[in-house]
Amino acid sequence: MERIALFIDGANLYATAKSLGFDIDYKRLLKEYQNKGYLVRAFYYTALIEDQEYSSIRPLIDWLDYNGYRVVTKPTKEFVDSTGRRKVKGNMDIELAIDALELAPYINHAVIFSGDGDFRSLVEALQRRGVKVSVVSTITSQPPMVADELRRQADEFVDIIQLLPRIGRELAERAPRSAERNEQHDDDTGEA
Repeated sequence: MERIALFIDGANLYATAKSLGFDIDYKRLLKEYQNKGYLVRAFYYTALIEDQEYSSIRPLIDWLDYNGYRVVTKPTKEFVDSTGRRKVKGNMDIELAIDALELAPYINHAVIFSGDGDFRSLVEALQRRGVKVSVVSTITSQPPMVADELRRQADEFVDIIQLLPRIGRELAERAPRSAERNEQHDDDTGEA
């Protein structure tokens, strides 16, 4: 039986799904991979804006944390760019890479939900350790959300469009949020 680990670059997956006009149903996503083998771990990485009274991603983070995902967060860093504009930076690449390499001896299939070309070296390092690597992103969007070098390095590239019937739902399927802000933690869909 295949021993699988999921590594979800939260910001990248969100941008990919949004570019294609659907939401990820995280409960269905977990089931999809539990049906493919033994799911050792499902990581979800995201940066959080500090000192924010209410973060729109907080309900999702809490739901994931209680429903089978290992959530890895860190505070974003704010800086002023060369043009004087305030920017927010919150890159989780290093955390994802370290977790993947530490877990490599215990899995034989890593599934990376990201199109970020920076992960090409990680994919190569996992492959050298005998781990099969699948990259989930899309080439359907304009421009494609996956870097060509990452797609070429992966053992398998899965266009998220192929998974859509099993892990997605239309944005319109979302319940109105204003009335249920306080009931977010009871929402078993995993959406924020």
